[in-house]
Amino acid sequence: MDDRFCATTCLLLLLLSGLACRPAQAPAVPEKASAAIRLPTGVLLDPAGPSFDVGNMPLAIVSAPPAPGAAAPGRFVVLLSGWRQQGLQVVDAGQGRVLQTLPQPGAFLGLAFSPDGRTLYASGGDDDAVWRYDWKDGAATFRDRLELAAKEKDKPGKRYPAGLAVSPDGSRLYVAENLGDALAVLDVRDGKILQHLPAGRFPYSVVVAPDGTVWVSAWGGDSVAAFAPDGGGGLKEAGRVEVGVHPSALLLNPAGTRLFAASASTDRVAVVDTRARRVVATLQDPPPAGPDEGSTPNALALDASGSRLFVAEADTNAVAVFALSAQASGVSGARGDDRLAGRIPSQWYPTALAAAPAGALLVVNGKGRGTGPNPRQSQPGQPNPPDSTTYTLGQLNGTITTLPAAALNGDLAGPSRRVAAANGWNAVRSPRPFPPFEHVVYILKENRTYDQVFGDLPQGDGDKSLNFFPREVAPNHHALAERFGLYDRFFVNAEVSNQGHPWSTSGYVTDYTEKTTPSSYSDRRDDGDLGEADEPAGGWLWGIAREKGISFRNYGETMEKAQGPGGETVWKTKRKGLAEVTNLNYPGWDLTISDQTRADIWLADLRESEKSGKMPALQLLWLTNDHTAGARADQPTPRAYMADNDYALGRILEALSKSRFWKSTVVFVLEDDSQNGPDHVDSHRSVLLTVSPYNRPGTVHRFVNTTDVLATIEEILGLRSFSHFDHFGRSLSDVFAAKPDLRPYEALPLAVPWTEVNPAKTAAAALSARLNLRIPDSGQDALFNAVLWRAVKGETRQPEARRMPLLELQRGR
Repeated sequence: MDDRFCATTCLLLLLLSGLACRPAQAPAVPEKASAAIRLPTGVLLDPAGPSFDVGNMPLAIVSAPPAPGAAAPGRFVVLLSGWRQQGLQVVDAGQGRVLQTLPQPGAFLGLAFSPDGRTLYASGGDDDAVWRYDWKDGAATFRDRLELAAKEKDKPGKRYPAGLAVSPDGSRLYVAENLGDALAVLDVRDGKILQHLPAGRFPYSVVVAPDGTVWVSAWGGDSVAAFAPDGGGGLKEAGRVEVGVHPSALLLNPAGTRLFAASASTDRVAVVDTRARRVVATLQDPPPAGPDEGSTPNALALDASGSRLFVAEADTNAVAVFALSAQASGVSGARGDDRLAGRIPSQWYPTALAAAPAGALLVVNGKGRGTGPNPRQSQPGQPNPPDSTTYTLGQLNGTITTLPAAALNGDLAGPSRRVAAANGWNAVRSPRPFPPFEHVVYILKENRTYDQVFGDLPQGDGDKSLNFFPREVAPNHHALAERFGLYDRFFVNAEVSNQGHPWSTSGYVTDYTEKTTPSSYSDRRDDGDLGEADEPAGGWLWGIAREKGISFRNYGETMEKAQGPGGETVWKTKRKGLAEVTNLNYPGWDLTISDQTRADIWLADLRESEKSGKMPALQLLWLTNDHTAGARADQPTPRAYMADNDYALGRILEALSKSRFWKSTVVFVLEDDSQNGPDHVDSHRSVLLTVSPYNRPGTVHRFVNTTDVLATIEEILGLRSFSHFDHFGRSLSDVFAAKPDLRPYEALPLAVPWTEVNPAKTAAAALSARLNLRIPDSGQDALFNAVLWRAVKGETRQPEARRMPLLELQRGR
């Protein structure tokens, strides 16, 4: 890969090390190892075809034009996007290898060839431009940039090109401006913008019919827009068709008579008759049971006959096959029934599909083979490797799985059973009675790994050398784990907080959030006001509590600072239905506020509940300060932040255990994600505490993840599930004893005072000054982790990985 890809990360880390950056190469992973992996989401990988490695988190693919005289697709394909490196890759799919890696300052979704096959266009994402390449003999050569807007230095892009399409005559380029809410029409001769047409909120995909009609999906809305040729070389609006919430991927049949539109968060594909401008069929694509959320159809392809539709299911790690009817396909001889014919397993989070020679199908898997240990995360004294798999997003090396024609056209019963087994759909859940719980307190914290907090506990699978916050800093965490259970196989579903809070409060992350995370976490995207673009169809915890008619109280989650009528600071939320069940005095994200303040506010409410005899059935608390501020001068040290967080947690649990509600309450404490630290088992392994009179000492080695905790809460309170992740989750009903131990918990005193602050005029302080701490995660995690390690560990180096993960055995079945 080009050295420029790693320039930003290396420049920051060079300040610590003085070492140079080397070109990156994707690590090779044996296919058999991949097939055995349990993902942090709880499902397994069992791909039906061979896979090979490509770049980091690819989101798009386009097949190069076939060789002259050939009707079938050629062997070359082009991929786009990434987190570690953004840009495009040219791939020889037949040989399974990357031929070229071409960096861009930004990249997002859009790839298109000109009709003559000599020009390739690629979305520049945050660069606010479309990059144009000459194409010849399977190689791309940069030609120029077609600018959509003047890019301000050090400012995020305002247009953010996404989907691209070229007019049938090759003279016009159509660009979905994802942050501009418009379709841009460019003259390809001089790059001049001819038109800006309103296309709905967050335009995503663009396709062009043979008659020149252009269709655009509105990712943040519920419709697709049609634009017809106006007779003068431009376009005019020609109506909109409602197809379901958050339509993303679009596909036209060769005749242009049928438009397929994927609605990822509702597990549906709408089929539009493009002449009648109406939906003529809706293809249902949910998991076999539970809510209609969790398959996440997000890419589409047709077979050569046009009567079979292939759908990439990002969250089932599979490709769905639909046999289409004549009505749905527009093919008179089609004999299908528009129902799901079966599924074929791929790898983690398929994001794009492309036809391949001999009737095969290429599946681009954005997250590839899964993640693993990251014990060398951000070592002071030397930079991360330029192909860094030490940071959790950097571990998401994409793959391409080739599904041969025999697999696509054969009996789908066997592959469908493999998909069901991999996703746990065929597991028989043995219901166990819970203790008489009437109240759940759900506490979210920020970004720690298991080894960082519990690596010093010998009774668990920890690595003491990676322990940032030992007993003397976090005595309550350690005491709680020892009395109520130590979970050394707990994994967060998320890579970063952008996903972690949705996973933790809605059991699902939309394709919008998954696909924008690589850009937003590399400082290449600023969404502004999202509105409902990232709303999960299944809703949020407070919503399903309201549906059930149980009381809910929120403390801090999604709260943002605002200015009150008198200029004072107030806390508000944009989530529908949350403000009225929120304590508006409880602070959200603000590292200048001690977690003792948060604990004080909650404890005051607990005292009121004691007086009334009524406590909310479900409470959600956000205790933020274990995030820390690194080594920023005059801010509390990382030790002080963690001790503050630890003591607040201890105080909350002591008061609860001495209250009248203790015998009927269970508390779940977990991190929303584990991105800010190393772990010798997996970058997703994190901290879980389950606290109640019915929990017992001992180490729990069984696999548990975020959505398993949600499944447990749902079972206790009789709530519905959000998605197939929690619906098929592994409830924690087996960890509770039959008889309670009602002894109260006694909080251990504050271990490090809040007044212990970082010194000024140190190298770590200078680096910390560059961190954006106004938001929970700014995308500067490589720098943040290096600073944190230096602040806590001094100049010591993190150890080498002692062993490779034992995959399923190591993660626990």
